[in-house]
Amino acid sequence: MEPSELDSWAEEAGEAVGVSLAPGDVATVLDLARDAAHGIARPAAPLTTFIAGMAVGRGQPLAEVVAALNAAIERRSS
Repeated sequence: MEPSELDSWAEEAGEAVGVSLAPGDVATVLDLARDAAHGIARPAAPLTTFIAGMAVGRGQPLAEVVAALNAAIERRSS
C-alpha cells in the first residue's frame, strides 16, 4: 500500500467514527507500532496502538502517550 493510500484510508476510517487526524498522526502511530513489534513482539503492535488510542481518547496528547509507551518498550526490551 502506498503512503497516500494509507493516508486516504486513515482519513476515511477516521470520518467513519467521527475522528479527525492531525498531519503526521499516521506516521507517529505506525512508528509506535513498529517499535512495539520490534521491541516487544509482533502482536504487541496492535495492542500498543489500541492502548495509545484509549489514552488519547481520554484526553492525553498523542506525543506524550507515544513518549510514555516508547519508554515502556525501551525498559521492557533492555
